[in-house]
Amino acid sequence: AFQNAELGKRAPRWIRDNEVTMCMKCKEPFNALTRRRHHCRACGHVVCWKCSDYKAHLEYDGNKLNKVCKDCYHVIIGCTDSEEKKKKGILEIESAEVSGNSVICSFLQYMEKSKPWQKAWCVIPKQEALVLYMYGAPQDVKALATIPLLGYTVDDTPRSADLPHSFKLTQSKSVHSFAADNEELKQKWLKVIHLAVKGETPECQNE
Repeated sequence: AFQNAELGKRAPRWIRDNEVTMCMKCKEPFNALTRRRHHCRACGHVVCWKCSDYKAHLEYDGNKLNKVCKDCYHVIIGCTDSEEKKKKGILEIESAEVSGNSVICSFLQYMEKSKPWQKAWCVIPKQEALVLYMYGAPQDVKALATIPLLGYTVDDTPRSADLPHSFKLTQSKSVHSFAADNEELKQKWLKVIHLAVKGETPECQNE
């Protein structure tokens, strides 16, 4: 992440459009029709049109006026926005932040009830090693869902209708099905989840 002092002085690393499914500022989902994706020229984040409606002079671009997001605008013109400092809710933790400090993280296929399988970026953060966070993509700024693992039963024998490397988490009426791309990844996840459902903190599997 860019330090505030660096904003506008160096060109940022642009986050690729396909790394996010929502605006990195207001969390509005992008969809094919209405939500064009814009890049903030100061921090490189992908934002929607509403959040890119600011302009600031950027040093690295010969002090020309460039499109920036609201946060960078406030930093560059030197005013603070106390709103932003309000506590983030549990689902609002940025995926990149959580993934960088996680017990395990990877893409898994996910299925709930009779909905179709969908790809989700799944993370078990170190500071909450008993909770599974699910994101639409690795750079998303808001989780789609969280599953507190304590008390779930793990069923790792796929039925014929399931994807090959799948496993289920069940608790009374709720069933969450997951599938890894390969057996090795599945076993890594199971190692962590088997401990978490018993309330034990798992070892880091991210090596």
